[in-house]
Amino acid sequence: MDKKAQFKEFVSKHPELVTFIKNKENTWQDFYEIYDIYGEDETAWNKYFENNTTNNSSIGELTSLFKNINMDNVQKHITNAQKAVSLIQELTNKGTTNIVNKTPRPITKFFGD
Repeated sequence: MDKKAQFKEFVSKHPELVTFIKNKENTWQDFYEIYDIYGEDETAWNKYFENNTTNNSSIGELTSLFKNINMDNVQKHITNAQKAVSLIQELTNKGTTNIVNKTPRPITKFFGD
């Protein structure tokens, strides 16, 4: 197996390298040069793999945050918001229906007629 194929296999094992490419921090050429010099030596790749652990910890923080949410309070707030929206809809609909249902005054009629 040639070096290029080995590099492709290495990248497929470590998909977190793609984030550095998308963020334009590195290029594939940069990673290939590191791989060509150091191979799969973890000391050369630690700084790229450490960022992945911080992403996992932030995901863990998010899941713990969602676990602490009281769903009853969320439901109460949603219900209040729905009531407010329906009240606003009623007020806006009443105002437009009165204007639309008025019949226009005939041109031949004056104020006192």
